[in-house]
Amino acid sequence: MVLAAGAGTRFRAGSHKLTTLWRGRPLVHWAVAAAVQAQVGPVVVVTGAARLTLPDGVVVVHHDRWAEGQATSLARAVAVARAAGWGAVVVGLGDQPQVTPEAWRAVAECDAPVAVATYEGRRRNPVRLAREVWDDLSTDGDEGARTLMRVRPELVHEVPCTGDPADVDTSEDLARWNWSTNSP
Repeated sequence: MVLAAGAGTRFRAGSHKLTTLWRGRPLVHWAVAAAVQAQVGPVVVVTGAARLTLPDGVVVVHHDRWAEGQATSLARAVAVARAAGWGAVVVGLGDQPQVTPEAWRAVAECDAPVAVATYEGRRRNPVRLAREVWDDLSTDGDEGARTLMRVRPELVHEVPCTGDPADVDTSEDLARWNWSTNSP
């Protein structure tokens, strides 16, 4: 699951951040491509504020309530997974272009109720959420699974990952990273 529904209000560049080119492709394409390349299951992209053109082979699910916070987008993703009968979801964000397929795969392979990628000891995305915790997830606000991880730390397993989990929040972020680092 790639959450890509928000408005990106801090970006302030005249276009939605996920549609802005980063290294020659729309920013969201990098996160989606990493999820696809991980080959851990069908890739679902939850969209909302922006009209996104996405690569073939992904399932696009529009979320009308995107403005109510990231937790509602996660709830939309979980609803798709429930309907499909899946036992878990691996969730990442559309504005994290340097999270690697290996990170997606490592988190997906962990069988803990909640598995979270760590980079140099810091928790970031992607996060694997087993069916057994879906009812415990917040359904409003901007925290996604972080509240669950704080309240139920015994469920959480940290998975050391390589790559860069930095997200693009502003046009300055994009300019700084656009050509300054090696391609993922």
